[in-house]
Amino acid sequence: MQQELFKPSSTPWQPHAYQKKAVKFLLEHAASALFLDPGLGKTSITLAAIKLLKQKKVLDKVLLIAPLRVCYSVWPREVEKWTDFGQLKVVVLHGPDKEAKLKEDADVYVINPEGLDWLLQAKKTKKVSAKTGKVTTTVEVDLRRWKSLGFDTLVIDELSKFKHTTTNRFKALKLVLNTFRRRWGLTGSPASNGLMDLFGQCYILDQGRTLGPYITHYRMKYFNPSHDGFSWVIREGAEEEIYDRIRPLALRMAANDYLDMPALIENNIKVDLPSDVRRVYDQLEEDLIAKLNDKVVVASTAAAASIKCRQVANGGLYLDPEVQALVKLPKSKREWVNLHHEKIDALADLIDELQGSPLLVAYDFEHDLDRLRERLGQDVPYIGGGVSAKRSAELERAWNQGSLPVLLGHPQAMGHGLNLQEVGHHVAWHSMTWDYELYDQFIRRVLRQGNKSKKVFVHHIMARGTIDEVMLSALKSKRKGQNALFEALKNLRK
Repeated sequence: MQQELFKPSSTPWQPHAYQKKAVKFLLEHAASALFLDPGLGKTSITLAAIKLLKQKKVLDKVLLIAPLRVCYSVWPREVEKWTDFGQLKVVVLHGPDKEAKLKEDADVYVINPEGLDWLLQAKKTKKVSAKTGKVTTTVEVDLRRWKSLGFDTLVIDELSKFKHTTTNRFKALKLVLNTFRRRWGLTGSPASNGLMDLFGQCYILDQGRTLGPYITHYRMKYFNPSHDGFSWVIREGAEEEIYDRIRPLALRMAANDYLDMPALIENNIKVDLPSDVRRVYDQLEEDLIAKLNDKVVVASTAAAASIKCRQVANGGLYLDPEVQALVKLPKSKREWVNLHHEKIDALADLIDELQGSPLLVAYDFEHDLDRLRERLGQDVPYIGGGVSAKRSAELERAWNQGSLPVLLGHPQAMGHGLNLQEVGHHVAWHSMTWDYELYDQFIRRVLRQGNKSKKVFVHHIMARGTIDEVMLSALKSKRKGQNALFEALKNLRK
């Protein structure tokens, strides 16, 4: 597949001064992180460090963990792109032939986080506390098999995927960390949703040397419980303490400091909900219940209510499983109703206004995608769930050739690994997100080195007086989580 998608290049890699600095940092630090903005070339930097260590015979086999789309497109492509890395063999451990791939003689073995269970032969056991009823999961791995594979270097592309210490992927990887001589982490958004996220990422690299071995101790040292009791807030003065602690571990580079980047221009496009939809929206916020065409939509928690509020603001709404059973719909089908088309009308106007200038559009729910394609045309391409790496590469190429006036994308599916800066300089958010990392990474598919435009425009299409406006405010202050969610819902009602 690698040869099918990417043709070998005869271009030598000519690193910038800042890239040489980053390579040197990796070579000098066995446990280290590159906190580099997208576009600075962290992939080629890492390959250069791997190549040099291979030449010195102090590195043998690299296990590289990355999102699936990045596994298939970014790393194989970078090896093919530059003659300097042509001697490095990269195999992707995914699909039906992954066992055979694992036995191949290669330099870099790339796998997605979901594949770790197979690679480590992880076994999970759930236990229920007799006192509290709390369910905990313990994870065991086949250490004998693992050690026989001979991996000596760990690289994690998008290190933030391991920020949560309670996940099974974190627990499994933790058990084999001491078998690596080197551990490198790469990300452009290490703490986009708060400094609590740093603990897990740093632990993967240095097993607690920087921020301590236990997240409970880290939490108590640098954070205070919030007033609502659901979350933690950074203690006054603790930010600088944390920064001082991680400074020897991580190299931070911002694109604006090293590259001539386009200016980012925001454009907020507000629409009004129709009066009948407004009543549904207000009921969801006030009572967590709304009646719609004789069917009942129930939001049992504030979090669920916010999801339904977001859907109503977007223009569609899923109905609950209980309602589906009541109206005897197939279990495999999720029913949704079309409430309004205000946002899609605004998006269509924006497309007309751009007169063919490519527009990258972010959507969230599946019914958003359905309604967008119903209005804009079923042939409008999208990158989301179920779209293969090959198809994504084809769409990326078509976009950069200027052949796609509109490309729809789900931020989780295309927040990493796609370079869309060749032609387009307009991004629209039909559906807002709480997650600053997804928000930032999606925009940076276009806002990257190589974009020839002096400005990149980000258009936020928002329903006036709804959760959309609060979400944008939360993004700007880089807040996320239950505390931001509940606080935002309360403030919205005020």
